[in-house]
Amino acid sequence: MIEIENLTKVYKENRGLFPTSFKVNKAELVAIVGHNGAGKSTLLKILSSSLLPDSGKVTIDGVDLSSRLELVKKIAFVSETPNLYDFFSVEYNLKLFAKLFNLPHSRVEETMNNFNLSNFKKTKVLNLSKGLKQRVSIGRALLPDPPVIFFDEPTSGLDFEMTKEVFRLLKEFHAAGKTILFTTHRPEEIRNLATRILVLHKGKMVFDGTPDDYFKSSLHSELY
Repeated sequence: MIEIENLTKVYKENRGLFPTSFKVNKAELVAIVGHNGAGKSTLLKILSSSLLPDSGKVTIDGVDLSSRLELVKKIAFVSETPNLYDFFSVEYNLKLFAKLFNLPHSRVEETMNNFNLSNFKKTKVLNLSKGLKQRVSIGRALLPDPPVIFFDEPTSGLDFEMTKEVFRLLKEFHAAGKTILFTTHRPEEIRNLATRILVLHKGKMVFDGTPDDYFKSSLHSELY
């Protein structure tokens, strides 16, 4: 589903993502783990085509990273900070995105029902809690029903109840056959969600394996 070859993005002070290669199979639920500055968000931004790499090759479901118009039909990217129009309603935020993909209004209604947003359809995003904003952001990204989803710190800043809700959604998407990559530094998310762990440390891949192997390794205690 996803093939990455020698992907590189270097910032000043020798930080970024250094030559990285790996493959992700269809319907895997992969946690990308590492300290702040390890390269996690950089990796997802490149995979979602919102950041250009310095070098390397990426194909997602057979589509090259350079074919952006085709790629956006294959992926959804949910950033840590919801990128919504604060002064527009929940419904209008969804409608604007749906128009980009020529989706019918029925898809917007379906999404609001699926994400329990119908009671907030006329509410301006500005007046929503962070948890509800995240729910709108996820719902908007999933409007075209893409096969691949990227989440950057999906539970950052959320309370316990909303964290549980995001867990439920991720498990639901995975059960539906979606291929999911998400960044995290929380052990409970790794244990409860992931089928595979990739660890980045100072821009380099230092581990690729199962959650059990990760928690049994010395790497977990050394990094955290």
